[in-house]
Amino acid sequence: MQPPAPLLDLVQRQSRLVPTPPMQALRERLLAAHGDTVRAILFYGSCLHRGQALEGLVDLYLVVDSYRGFYGRRLPAYFNRLLPPNVYYLEWTSEQQTLRAKYAVVSARDFERGTSSRWNHSYLWGRFSQPAALLYARDEQATEQIVRCLARAVVTFMSRVIPHLPPIFTSRELWLEGLRLSYRAELRAEKPHRALSLYESSAAYLDQLTRAAMESLPYRVEAAAEPNAYRSDIPVQARRRNRSTWTLRRAQGKLLSVLRLLKAVFTFRGGFDYVIWKIERHSGVSVDVSPLARRYPLVAGWGVIWRLYRRGAFR
Repeated sequence: MQPPAPLLDLVQRQSRLVPTPPMQALRERLLAAHGDTVRAILFYGSCLHRGQALEGLVDLYLVVDSYRGFYGRRLPAYFNRLLPPNVYYLEWTSEQQTLRAKYAVVSARDFERGTSSRWNHSYLWGRFSQPAALLYARDEQATEQIVRCLARAVVTFMSRVIPHLPPIFTSRELWLEGLRLSYRAELRAEKPHRALSLYESSAAYLDQLTRAAMESLPYRVEAAAEPNAYRSDIPVQARRRNRSTWTLRRAQGKLLSVLRLLKAVFTFRGGFDYVIWKIERHSGVSVDVSPLARRYPLVAGWGVIWRLYRRGAFR
């Protein structure tokens, strides 16, 4: 289904970005390294929400024409296609400023599928229902494709979260519950204020998205009397199926997250330290990593993962 015009317009306005000089340099380094295979570069995550790209790890997605064209080799293309995305690290320093980024590689085809209802798991549609900005688009056609995918991610997110809510709910409750469900469907233990902070940083925009997407939902939802409140009419059986699907999604997500973390050990420079840092950042739980675990993460790293699990890093 084509997202409605008001939703597309909202997403397009939000996605416009005037990059700072460091972000421009980061974009040019990525394009110089990967050439014409890059269709678009998306900027998302906490650095975008806070507007502080120099104080964190910038999250980027490279949407590419094809994995084979991007890598030029069969094996990395195969593994990226088997379990997208592959994640890499880039660091750039200029004028005493250091910009650190991780960038994920996904094909245009997988990005289309992953932001639509054809993908059960929330990995892509959960992320890109949130505010994102276009750091680069090859041409107008690429811009239109990415905007359409971002708008479709919003519709997919809402259609899979609203049946989990009471019949009367607010936009705020929708986004907080949806973010909570998405976090639980991955191997991440976000702090309780994380979803609230993300919502509050973009509350006006997210409330507008909610209103604009309502007409595209697969069931009846109408505005209630209170501001940003809605009333849904969803059969009990559909609600039960939705809850069962989220239970399955959580189990599926834990397994996929472990596999992606193992893959990051090989695609990231200092990959095992990155994995431990990522777990610590999301959960607040830290452990010491021995030189042996750093050198042989697939053999000795499991003890570190077990200690993190015992301390509540995974939920």
